[in-house]
Amino acid sequence: MMVSRQHLLTYIYLLVYIVLSSGVILYNKWVLSTKYFNFPYPITLTMIHMGFSGAVAFFLIRIFKVVAPIKMTFKIYATCVVPISAFFASSLWFGNTAYLYISVAFIQMLKALMPVATFLTAVVCGTDKLRCDVFLNMLLVSVGVVISSYGEIHFNVLGTGYQVMGMFGEALRLVLTQVLLQKKGLTLNPITSLYYIAPCSFVFLFVPWYFLEKPVMEVSQIQFNFWIFFSNALCALALNFSIFLVIGRTGAVTIRVAGVLKDWILIALSTALFPESIITSLNIIGYAIALCGVIVYNYLKVRDARTSQLSPESLPDSVIKELKMEKKTSDVYVPNGEANNNSGGRIGSLPDSDVDEEASLIPHSRVSHLGRSQLSSHTS
Repeated sequence: MMVSRQHLLTYIYLLVYIVLSSGVILYNKWVLSTKYFNFPYPITLTMIHMGFSGAVAFFLIRIFKVVAPIKMTFKIYATCVVPISAFFASSLWFGNTAYLYISVAFIQMLKALMPVATFLTAVVCGTDKLRCDVFLNMLLVSVGVVISSYGEIHFNVLGTGYQVMGMFGEALRLVLTQVLLQKKGLTLNPITSLYYIAPCSFVFLFVPWYFLEKPVMEVSQIQFNFWIFFSNALCALALNFSIFLVIGRTGAVTIRVAGVLKDWILIALSTALFPESIITSLNIIGYAIALCGVIVYNYLKVRDARTSQLSPESLPDSVIKELKMEKKTSDVYVPNGEANNNSGGRIGSLPDSDVDEEASLIPHSRVSHLGRSQLSSHTS
């Protein structure tokens, strides 16, 4: 059976996303680790990413005029962009700092808690309702992560705390995006997101950098290799755009499956590239349990979306409102008109820093602003 050109292009996009997402996370770990490149300054690294992304967005909008800037008033910027940028910067800061204390494999396992953090934050903020089926899945995920943490040989309380704080910072950013920005009907594409969010995040990161890292950097001999940091920031930027390409060409189910595959590949690669990263059988069992909860949670989200297309009257008002919010934020260019109603571009999609966790501006990539997309991640 011959594969059509469109399907082949989709597979290529997925492969590029998986390679870039895994590569950025491993690259960040290598740069920050004292055993390898030895640049243990996560705030500085994140600021480099933000500065580079903001500069590229500025040139694309103001110089080359690839896209037009949106009408941004001072009130909208102060009440929406600034608080969202603050939580975005904190999620990147905490997420990248976790690399100094715990392994990449264990960080990926902890990231299974992202839907729990997002769900709890949404319930507390009143943007989502407490549902029994979702709550049981969140409980299953939490139990799995606890088992996985118990089996971690090099468990570090400080590193685990940083990673958890980073996830809750990301969850708050997502909820704020829905409550503040989408309520005003404002949508941003990837380039305009970088244009407005990256510089503001850079300013927020400057404050902790000045007090925490600047004094240490002045008295210590640090190595600054231009090509290392340039290529690292370029990979983070490329990951950000690849995520939007994938979202534009695939459905929610495909993205989540690709994300699960990426997580397993990343865990395997991290143990091969970093010998100090050891996985125990209890790690695997716990992560498998957590992953089952995440998969069921994602299935419930996709089912709600499909049901709404068939009979919107049968859905609760909260679900219908959420789906309308998602449709409002779909401002991503899709080749050949292949739009997908279940995935959209929003201002929150900038870093998993993969803080995500990844150095990308889309901290754990996400398809639904209330669900954990396996595109994660986050860390910048």
